[in-house]
Amino acid sequence: MFLDTLLARNPALADAAAELHRSGAIPPDTYVMDLDAVEANAALLAAEAERLGLTLWFVVKQFGRNPELIKAIARHIPKFAAIDPPEARILHDAGARAGNLGHLVQIPHRQLPELLAWRPETVTVFDLANARAVSDAARELGFVQDVLIRLEGAPGAVYPGQEGGVPLDSLDAFAAEVEQLDGIRIAGVTAFPCVLCDPEDGTPRATANFELALKARELLADRGHSNLKLSAPSATSTASLPLLASLGATHGEPGHALTGTTPLHAVDPGQPETPAYVYVTEVAHTLADGRPAVYGGGFYPRAGIKEALLPRTGTRLTVLDSPAENIDYYRLLEASPEARAGDTALLAFRTQIFVTRSNVAVVAGLSTGSPRLTGLYDALGRPHGPLGVPHPEVTA
Repeated sequence: MFLDTLLARNPALADAAAELHRSGAIPPDTYVMDLDAVEANAALLAAEAERLGLTLWFVVKQFGRNPELIKAIARHIPKFAAIDPPEARILHDAGARAGNLGHLVQIPHRQLPELLAWRPETVTVFDLANARAVSDAARELGFVQDVLIRLEGAPGAVYPGQEGGVPLDSLDAFAAEVEQLDGIRIAGVTAFPCVLCDPEDGTPRATANFELALKARELLADRGHSNLKLSAPSATSTASLPLLASLGATHGEPGHALTGTTPLHAVDPGQPETPAYVYVTEVAHTLADGRPAVYGGGFYPRAGIKEALLPRTGTRLTVLDSPAENIDYYRLLEASPEARAGDTALLAFRTQIFVTRSNVAVVAGLSTGSPRLTGLYDALGRPHGPLGVPHPEVTA
């Protein structure tokens, strides 16, 4: 999906990743992240948001909740939107500030005191039970917590496993109940996804959920609430920020844009964000019919994988389809007499590293021509020793 863009825009990353694998510094099933590019992308997004009068909360699940990358991004975008408490803790421990908690996954009630003690800017609530729980926890801590009301998505505009929220036609009654809670204050609305890239040309377009959020904010304003936020997550990038601003959003939540891997980047290599990661694996064995099998672990059902590059020969081979319901022990490539067991293979595709069993290697100095490996981590941001072996303190 992104191999052409990566080789055109950031060939030094591909070269560095291949050398790290050839030298034995990293194992197969490793995403190699360009720290300099990630920070430059964060700076670019922050500048454009400031120009448009928008606020950004960054999201890190896509690149493995990595502490080095979090620190680099937070120098330009100080606050985060965390999808769940484990992610929130990693972000908080890395020094970033909580912008929005409960973003996609509601905070479990027993964990509310810990997370609210950080004084997040907002907490997203999906229903009255969660609103009451947040109110009770905040009151116990001695303050009033701002909350965003999550809207139930429009029919056909919600991903399976992400259902929930307040229906627009119930919002007035819901707001009346929330206004009676003395531990929270209605600060705005959100929905997901609010923007998606057109599957044909990659252009960011508002979804029906964005319209719902706008109507919800208007209803809350009619009830007397002021200075209401509207966070419009998904596909937040330099290209989509003008759309958010023109439609009336106040907040965006960049994730894939930080690594230059939104669907728009796949079709338009000229997008300002630089591709910042490449997936490294190796040929494990060859089938009797000549198809090479590469080690898996990092493949993602919605990845849009097309080709793998074998740097030893410069060969590019088609990656064959595999059923999403199967475990990715291996992934097959088209038959080739040039592939050998142990060959490095580079791929670039859309991912969600936090749901893989992959390693994450961070490389700094590519922008100055002096790359160096600064750390090797697991998919949840925990440091590894050489060749992905966890340090004792990680497994204790």
